Amino acid sequence: MIKLTAIEKYYENRVIKTYVLRDINLEVKKGEFVSVMGPSGSGKTTLLNIIGMLDAPSNGEYYFLDEPVHAMNEKKLTELHKTYIGFVFQSYHLIDELTVYENLETPLLYQKVSANERKGRVAETLDRFNIVAKKDLFPNQLSGGQQQLVAIARAVIAEPKLILADEPTGNLHSDQGKEVMELLKELNKQGTTIIQVTHSESNAAYGKRVIKLNDGWIDK
Repeated sequence: MIKLTAIEKYYENRVIKTYVLRDINLEVKKGEFVSVMGPSGSGKTTLLNIIGMLDAPSNGEYYFLDEPVHAMNEKKLTELHKTYIGFVFQSYHLIDELTVYENLETPLLYQKVSANERKGRVAETLDRFNIVAKKDLFPNQLSGGQQQLVAIARAVIAEPKLILADEPTGNLHSDQGKEVMELLKELNKQGTTIIQVTHSESNAAYGKRVIKLNDGWIDK
């Protein structure tokens, strides 16, 4: 599903290059659950953003479903991202001015899903995540755990092939965190490929494989 070859990311001024990622070679198969670990500043979020097409590498090749992402224009990248990828952030990234219902509906509007199908899919997702009673509330009326559930529901509603989760339990207490991880595990069982960035050994253990990053390098 994903193949990264000799990926590098650096920022440069006239004098020096500051490397964030160096010579990243990585393959992720369809249906895998991969955990990415490493200290702060090791390049984990940058790697996730490159995989999620929110950032571009400085060098190297990236193939997604055998398509050369590194050679695509902005329009094609946006299309691929919207169609196949769901993002879950530590800070939720819900739209404050929209209700829970409207937040869930937003990705479907981007995908130009018809009004009837949108209604059905939002109702089904509210039910699946046990948040029917919250549908008319705004994000600031929800607890952190509830906001993260809505964020995951929003990532899932468009039926992505890949979910990228950046410290998805970072702002939650342990019970809420466990609930979120069990949810990701269930989605993975149903066939969704998941790549999570985490500091937590117990969260990493949900993955079938752990990749360790250090100073921008993958530990061999």
